[in-house]
Amino acid sequence: MTMESPAKRQKMTQLDRLKTMTSVVADTGDFDAIKSASPEDCTTNPSLLLAAAKMEKFQVLLHESATEAKKNDPALAGEDLITDVCDRFAVKVGVKLLELLPPQGRVSTEVDADLSFDKEASLAKAHKIIELYKAQGIKKERILVKLGSTWESIQACKQLEQEGIHCNMTLLFSFAQAIACAEAGATLISPFVGRILDWYKNNTDKKEYTSDEDPGVQSVRRIYRYYKKHGYETIVMGASFRNIGEILGLAGCDKLTIAPKLLDELGKCSESFEQVLKKDTVDCDDPKISYDEKAFRWALNEDAMATEKLSEGLRNFAKDGKKLRDFVKETVLLK
Repeated sequence: MTMESPAKRQKMTQLDRLKTMTSVVADTGDFDAIKSASPEDCTTNPSLLLAAAKMEKFQVLLHESATEAKKNDPALAGEDLITDVCDRFAVKVGVKLLELLPPQGRVSTEVDADLSFDKEASLAKAHKIIELYKAQGIKKERILVKLGSTWESIQACKQLEQEGIHCNMTLLFSFAQAIACAEAGATLISPFVGRILDWYKNNTDKKEYTSDEDPGVQSVRRIYRYYKKHGYETIVMGASFRNIGEILGLAGCDKLTIAPKLLDELGKCSESFEQVLKKDTVDCDDPKISYDEKAFRWALNEDAMATEKLSEGLRNFAKDGKKLRDFVKETVLLK
């Protein structure tokens, strides 16, 4: 890594400096926000796709998805048709996002949250996502299939990775989840920093945290150091940030996916900060651990925060998925 002079450091924004340490990913489906941030990758989820579907600039993609679904299988109707339209829309948004990224940039597209406890259904949806991208001329190497970090989805991830399909394991809140994902060979994990902080603020007497005290930051630091110590290649991508302090507290992490509002804050501030996580200087006392299904389920059960936030996250993603389906039905298919 090239060392910049003190004078140059002062001129750099925090976003510029962060990009010298960490790969920055845009946590949005908004084209304008992505263009301004110039991230290396993009990620979406049901909430972001719902927001995109309501934007005028995405309406043409939504209508194209409906037309293609009907043409591809004229017999499709009801919920099956809605599902196909939503899948095609998610992929079309992904294709547009890829156009804004560098040649090696990747986009994450999510498997429906309500499939998170069904390995075979998750595999089928993942294969469909890859085939839809292929039909758009996009190779699987540029796609990350996004799955919630349940035991069943982690096993789906293991099979997909063996097939050469890369996975982004999301809704990850615990050390046990992180270990199981790494053992499954996941390409990338997305531990949710801000949601961990939310839980501690709501369930303990402590309401204010510095970056170093932040339990979400501490969790990701531990996972990152464990992976590097024990030689796992799984990429750690911190996600779901509440403030720029959390982001800077993970400077040096493999990747960080950041919402437009926080990207904008980082781009307007030039206050210096230091790299926290470094691959070559890893401080980790955790021995290597392995989980079978029973041990994993018990470890997750023993972590009240992770259990509650995983369940809540799946429910909320499923709700937004349902809202997207309702929106598609009312605005596209019933017209």
